[in-house]
Amino acid sequence: MDTILMSILVLGGIGIIGAAVLYVVSRRFYVAEDPRIEQIEQVLPGANCGGCGRSGCHDFATACTQASSLDGLNCPVGGATVMAKVAEIVGLAAGAATPMVAVLKCNGTCQFRPQTSTYDGPSSCAVLNTLGAGTTDCAYGCLGCGDCVSVCNFGAITMGEDGLPVVDQDKCTACGACVKACPRRLLELRKKGPRGMRVYVACSNKDKGAAARKACQAACIGCSKCAKECPHEAITIDSNLSYIDFNKCKLCRKCADVCPTHAILAVNFPVKKVVNQEKPATAAPADAASNNQA
Repeated sequence: MDTILMSILVLGGIGIIGAAVLYVVSRRFYVAEDPRIEQIEQVLPGANCGGCGRSGCHDFATACTQASSLDGLNCPVGGATVMAKVAEIVGLAAGAATPMVAVLKCNGTCQFRPQTSTYDGPSSCAVLNTLGAGTTDCAYGCLGCGDCVSVCNFGAITMGEDGLPVVDQDKCTACGACVKACPRRLLELRKKGPRGMRVYVACSNKDKGAAARKACQAACIGCSKCAKECPHEAITIDSNLSYIDFNKCKLCRKCADVCPTHAILAVNFPVKKVVNQEKPATAAPADAASNNQA
């Protein structure tokens, strides 16, 4: 009995001493948190998606309170409305943010890139990617398992009937979750463009022209026609693949017009009017008309 009582007293004493030490340490190293952080967190969407480039909403709120300017700090989910509230809380001017949207750098539908093998494993792009080219001959194209769909918290991506993911530009918040989830880095955040108009290369195949075209009829073949046609020097060719710099692109669409494989997509543009080039019928000369009547 004495042994049990002694054990309880010793353990209790250790607990009291430990609590006292923790109390002293907590008071000694206590750091007061800026109350504005909580205020900012209350106006943020709370998605913790990481689209702002921070680890979460709390980290983003902390960065806003510590910054001398909100330039470079933007909540893609909340947009301009939320950032205006954040700016009011911290007493700074809201930085101008360019609307962005995720685009798929692959146009290898079943029509252009036929299936050459069968896969019966887990429905995961990450897993399928470890097995090589996947179910087609293109080792760069979309694997079609929908990893991007499963990580999107906003329902902005769905799998289309052609086997490729479809991004709803009205729902996309440019959080970048799909970009990180794709094992082949086929999704890219680009400028949304005026009225949603944008031009980009829907291909990621870096093989030489003949090999790329053999794997997919819609592949970029690195012919450089687009780069030569672009009047704004917005297009570069690297590893047999064209890339359009959206900061330089003026949406003239000349590159899309000359692309022989239609690997360059111009979306949300009004349909071009077809001008009738046929010349109107010329009236017959007066003397010929008289002869005909005769």
